[in-house]
Amino acid sequence: MSHIVFLLVPGVHLLDLAGPAQAFSTAADFGHPYTLGYVAEQALLPTAQGLPLVARLDWPELGPEDLIVVPGWRARTLAGSPAIGAAFLRSLRDHHDRGGTVASVCAGAEALGRAGLLDGRRCTTHHDVQDELARRYPRATVVRDVLYTADDRVVTSAGIASGIDLALHLIATRHGPAVAAQVARDMVVYARRNGHEPQASAMLRYRSHLDDTVHHAQDLLDARFDQPLPLSALAAAVGVSDRTLTRLFTRATGLTPLRYQQTLRLERAEHLISHGTTVDAAAGAVGFADARMLRRLRAREH
Repeated sequence: MSHIVFLLVPGVHLLDLAGPAQAFSTAADFGHPYTLGYVAEQALLPTAQGLPLVARLDWPELGPEDLIVVPGWRARTLAGSPAIGAAFLRSLRDHHDRGGTVASVCAGAEALGRAGLLDGRRCTTHHDVQDELARRYPRATVVRDVLYTADDRVVTSAGIASGIDLALHLIATRHGPAVAAQVARDMVVYARRNGHEPQASAMLRYRSHLDDTVHHAQDLLDARFDQPLPLSALAAAVGVSDRTLTRLFTRATGLTPLRYQQTLRLERAEHLISHGTTVDAAAGAVGFADARMLRRLRAREH
């Protein structure tokens, strides 16, 4: 069981909180055991959008596998942010010291800075306060204009909706990109990653569409990319003809189903090879009958 605890301050932005909360809740719906909790220094908490929230005043017992998230709040400047008590800041530090992960959305990076968790680490925040964050915490490296950063179990994201990207990244890190893509699909959002970097996984890179039939086919291919899966069987499984599936799949992803499966195999093979597996062994592990096809795909890719 993993606890996801949101540290809330007065004036918290609802989407800063609701975006990652929805992502982890959806992952729990798919069988990944998350328990969400909300702590604050006052039981009834005003939000930036006017909807009051009820939070607990005490922290649950947390272990290294658990996560604390600090959503952002409404403030013109980080210096003018709401006060956060020394005990709550100490709880952030202690959790990280014990091997846990801490994360922030938008202005929530200010809380991590006050706790001393940004020193010597890469971080980001909303573009309106990036310069101020860099001035306030000169020992931190503020990365501008990216969706999120991750550095030594300190994960920070940009403004508002980027909290969803942060949550999807953490889900992908813990459970793999297929689960993150499944969550993104259920939430009807793009499975995005850092804005300045390409998608790190084909399972995420080709999910930026809303065609449910193609998503279903991709789910099957993601789960069985190392097994024979003829086009006719794939089409039958999603309830369309071979020709229709090829047309829909190509329109949504730019690839045929076969090329998508080969891309998944190639990506996994490259990972194995980079960790010392021979080309022949990697080819067998990802489902190629022999290594010649893998060598041809690698040559074409490079």
